[in-house]
Amino acid sequence: MKAKLKRSKGNTINIALLLYDHMLATSVSLPVEMLRAGEAVALQENRRAPRLSIQMVAETIKPISTRALIKLLPDTDIDHAQRPDFAFIPSLWRNPRPTIAKQPKMLQWLSDIWGSGSTLIGGGTGVCFMAEAGILDYHPATTHWHYVEQFKRDYPKVDLKPDFFITQSERTYCAASVNALADIVVHIIFQIYGQNAAQQVERNFSHEIRKPYEEQRYLEGAVDRHPDELISQIQFWLQTNLNAELTLNEIAQQFGISQRSFTRRFKLATGINATKYWQQLKIQTAKELLAASNLSIQEVAFQVGYQDQANFTRLFKKMLNITPKAYRAMVRKKLFSNG
Repeated sequence: MKAKLKRSKGNTINIALLLYDHMLATSVSLPVEMLRAGEAVALQENRRAPRLSIQMVAETIKPISTRALIKLLPDTDIDHAQRPDFAFIPSLWRNPRPTIAKQPKMLQWLSDIWGSGSTLIGGGTGVCFMAEAGILDYHPATTHWHYVEQFKRDYPKVDLKPDFFITQSERTYCAASVNALADIVVHIIFQIYGQNAAQQVERNFSHEIRKPYEEQRYLEGAVDRHPDELISQIQFWLQTNLNAELTLNEIAQQFGISQRSFTRRFKLATGINATKYWQQLKIQTAKELLAASNLSIQEVAFQVGYQDQANFTRLFKKMLNITPKAYRAMVRKKLFSNG
């Protein structure tokens, strides 16, 4: 029997966190804390921002035993749960199959909410719930590295991508680790509340050097996996020549293509204009240099192709809402603290 699905009302985002025995508590606590932080930032800026309605959902209302020996009490059972906009499926400790075998109603509920438009986010071996329900058939997925071979045997219809920490396909996200799950949560906060809330949450929860979500995930049908070989060659050149002083017009000429054709083909292939693409590459490298090197701000600017430190600082602040100096101080405090 299908579960009764209660839908969101008004300006509310419904979040479900699935609970079952032997799950990792961090797979639930971390998303909740990050989402609540994003909500708080957004409400400070706009009291009309969407509110979060968060429920912990299990097959029954009985307390759930976690690997951390912390017992979690579900807010509701599957039969009375609201239909979530986003549902988080936590990772399990060790072999997930015995737990999955004891959750037939959970599998059906996942299938029902997926069919009703919910977005599903699986962490580590929690991805196996989506696979068991058939939701991932013929779609990309990833999982904890230790269970890759078992996953291939159990779910041969799933297009497993073990070299990626994150996969995204339609309304499913898969994370291979807790850190990757955190990156997906930041991405979701960006979708709900925008760039400022996402950046503030990322700073508070993850000061260390991290690659952007877009660079880590395998996105089914992604525009950055395109058939235009010339544009791919130019992308590689841009990635490996960040300090080049050439204009995009000169780069286009170097590859025997007009600027007009280059601009059109680059946007068509990648979904982003070439100028913004190159700026993003430069700023990401600058972040890494600021965090991991003793180069001055001027030297960092030069390394990524900016002769004028002021122009570099303006672009950095525009993209990240923080100056290079403040970013370095923030990251260094976390990375090099003796405390």
